Formats: sequence, C-alpha cells, structure tokens
Amino acid sequence: MDINEIPVLLRREIEARIAGPLIKAFMEEFGKEKTIEIASGVILKLAQENGRDLASRAGGNSFDDLANATTQWSAGGAIEREVLDKSEKNYDFNIVRCKYAEMYKELGLADMGFIFSCGRDGSMYSGFNEKIKLERTQTIMQGAAYCDFRLSIDEEAASDDKG
Repeated sequence: MDINEIPVLLRREIEARIAGPLIKAFMEEFGKEKTIEIASGVILKLAQENGRDLASRAGGNSFDDLANATTQWSAGGAIEREVLDKSEKNYDFNIVRCKYAEMYKELGLADMGFIFSCGRDGSMYSGFNEKIKLERTQTIMQGAAYCDFRLSIDEEAASDDKG
C-alpha cells in the first residue's frame, strides 16, 4: 500500500503517537522553546517536500489541482470545508469541523496540534506552488469556531518568473 492512500488524519495520529512523547521528553531535557523550534523546523521542511510531491502527483499546481489532490485530508469526514471562492487567483474556504483538533485533544496533545498539523499548511502550499500565499487568522485547533483559509497567487512572484 502506498502511504498516499492512507487518510492524512490516520497518518497524523500515527505521527503524533510517536512524535508527541518524544517531543515532550526533549522539552523536559532541553527546554520547551528550543525543542519546539527544532521540531517545527523539521515539520515545516517535511511539509514543503510534501507539497512538491503533491503537485507532482496532481500533475499540476493550480488551485483546481490543489482542490482535487487534497481529498485525503478530508477522507472519512476528517474536515468539513465550506468553499467561499475559487478562481485562478484565489481559493478561499473555511474549515468548519476539524477531526484533527479532536484527535490531538483525545491524545492529550492539544498543545502540539498546531505544530503537527496547522503550522505546516503554509509550507505545504508553498511547496505545492511557490506563488501560493496563505492568510489565516484563526484555527479550530487554537479555539476558534472555524479556520479561515485565504489562498492567493502572489502576483509579484508571478511577474518575477516572467523576467
């Protein structure tokens, strides 16, 4: 079985069951700030690589490609998304239910959920397409009623490529 066939929620749970206790042990030994800085750096690098792989598997890096390629994130009702706008330049949506947040809470890792999942979103999108910019002001993981994803194509990056 290819790892990409496994729903992302299940992948994140497996990762959290291993990484969570390790990170907590490292925090006790080396301090919270430095441990979080190192762990976050590794996770962001992996997210960027995941984004590049996702674009390759999708056969493109447009917002349509992104929407079609990220079905594993919502498999099994893991997230409920309300699309507000999708065009060539913008993809705006809200996540109104997030089983990722619920799962991290059940595992006693609610304080690390943002690092394990939400925090990687921007790097994943930029790996998928370096011109994509994410603006998000709130997440369910951090206690909000919904997550507000506002993706846009950075026009300056687009014009930089033209010469």
